[in-house]
Amino acid sequence: MKLLEAGRIGTMELKNRVFMAPMGTTTEPDGSFHERSIRYYEERALGGFGLIITGANQVTTEYEQKACNIIGSEHSQERIAELANRIHAAGAKLCIQLTPGLGRMQLPFAAEVAPLAASAVESYWFPGLMCEPLSVEQIQHLVAKMGEGAAVAKAAGADSVEIHGYGGYLIDQFSSELWNKREDEYGGDLEGRMKFGLDIVKSVREAVGPDFPILYKYTPYHGVPGGRELEEGLAQTRLIQESGIDALHVDMGCYEAWYKAIPTVYQPQALQSWLAAEVKKIATVPVLTTGKLNDPGVAEKVLADGKGDFIGLGHGALAEPDWVNKVAENKAYDITPCIGCNECLFSGFKGGHYVCAVNPRCYAEDMNPMEPVAAPTRALVLGGGPGGMEFALTAAERGIEVELWEKGPRLGGTLFAAGGPSFKSDVKDYAEVMVNRTLASNVKVKTMKDGTAEEILLGGWDKVVLATGARHTMPPIPGIESASVVKANDVLTGRAGYGKRVVVIGAGLVGCEAAAMMAQTADKVTVVEMEEKILATVEHCRNNELALAQLLEDSDLEFVTGARVAQIADDGLTYSKDGAETTIDADTVVIAAGYTPNDELLARLEGKIDVSVIGDAVEADSILSAVHGGFQLARTLGTDLPLLTAANLAGTEPVATD
Repeated sequence: MKLLEAGRIGTMELKNRVFMAPMGTTTEPDGSFHERSIRYYEERALGGFGLIITGANQVTTEYEQKACNIIGSEHSQERIAELANRIHAAGAKLCIQLTPGLGRMQLPFAAEVAPLAASAVESYWFPGLMCEPLSVEQIQHLVAKMGEGAAVAKAAGADSVEIHGYGGYLIDQFSSELWNKREDEYGGDLEGRMKFGLDIVKSVREAVGPDFPILYKYTPYHGVPGGRELEEGLAQTRLIQESGIDALHVDMGCYEAWYKAIPTVYQPQALQSWLAAEVKKIATVPVLTTGKLNDPGVAEKVLADGKGDFIGLGHGALAEPDWVNKVAENKAYDITPCIGCNECLFSGFKGGHYVCAVNPRCYAEDMNPMEPVAAPTRALVLGGGPGGMEFALTAAERGIEVELWEKGPRLGGTLFAAGGPSFKSDVKDYAEVMVNRTLASNVKVKTMKDGTAEEILLGGWDKVVLATGARHTMPPIPGIESASVVKANDVLTGRAGYGKRVVVIGAGLVGCEAAAMMAQTADKVTVVEMEEKILATVEHCRNNELALAQLLEDSDLEFVTGARVAQIADDGLTYSKDGAETTIDADTVVIAAGYTPNDELLARLEGKIDVSVIGDAVEADSILSAVHGGFQLARTLGTDLPLLTAANLAGTEPVATD
């Protein structure tokens, strides 16, 4: 298997072809590596990854505020040394990524302070705020600081360094006509625009010597109007190779099309491999590629087809730190798949630590002790959705006797609705893994089993967990009992069909995704929404927002906002907007107007038995809240351990960009 074959980058010998891709983490106040970060990286090294590439390390904060790790700070060398020791003890190699800055992507010291960048272009996060060009002297200082940072990394025991030259960040801004308008030696033609990055390579090489591996991560294709096209990207590749680097780490996209760089649930697998394959045709050094390679079969094929020499997992490594070990042990069926929700990234941008929706232990590896249950304990779980299954599995792991009742014919709950569209197969994959784990565990599962309060109270349970989920809210619209009306979840799971002319009531996440799915076969899909804009209450990461917007645009949907449905009939509906009524002909009317928790049992059980409610039965929310709620409740049941949640695990330091 090529994934498990040994490889080499320069003088660095690697035990396999799988690396952990660079992602930002929280830091100590001085910017050095936080103990939680070190432990988090160590866990992935123990999980079999051959190379760990850290998130970006700023080489100076003279021109930008702290956005990520800082190399050269008071404790940075000793903390890198500790990280290196732990990574090496686990059998992996360490690469420290270095950045001169974020440029127009930075959050400036204050909203009215112009960020320093390659040119006087608009700040990304503050539209209308123009950046100030770095002076030649400042550029040369950054070049020198990159060499100094590399020397610190080498002295601390790192095995290699990577230059942060991609994704629309500062080095990439210099190299692209889109953001570089300079007329001096650092602008103009491609060689002039590449001078900053190539000067950095020279500075780093002088600092680390001829035999220390240097990786260069760059973006040969941006995928946005005015951005870099492949022809220039290949010319850029040649210049980077000639500078004397040891590996090319190929990236795609930028913040304007962020989902191409950091994929979401809506992107296909291996979405960047075509680009790595183009680079590989002219590469004289190893090529690293990433981009939804979480399926071992897909990743293996990328290597077997010669599209890259090493494959990297970013968010997939968060969801499954033991990815490589499970592949080696022929247990790929048990890999927890990343679901592309980007809750990890979203948490960081909100100022917290990383969290993973499907791995509650992520970035909290030493904060979730799992003690065997002290005394015989019996727990009943009602509901086989993500929260119920997570509780059941975690409780069983602790030695608790668990029985799970699911009123439907199969486990999974709304995961199968969420993963119903072809463009959301990641969620379906996760559902299948969790169902299989539950059925293979010591949990006693009963499907087609509903529970009454009386039956539950007679069961002698030490703990009852209501993971009963939520049901569609059916708005009081005349005609809602019409034969044309179906529920969105039934459409998403295939339990209900739909015609060629469809109207969806509700433009939240479920309504929009259902509409996009039906648009694949329907002639016309119209979405009617009471709010003045679609997705009005949805909170998700910027790259998911951009990806979903592109999906909806490509689906050619018609949206009617600020409208109230007045009447539903067998052949369509009538809505009112701005005082006028309009009738739409439709074969099918799909209800996606929100959810109501299934919490009726709580009032009948409270005070009579030890009962807790988790997931959508509390409030219709997210996979993250359900999974983390189930995990923490099971982990702390019968102990005096604090019940930690994703919310109170969050820190105060912002997480750097991927």
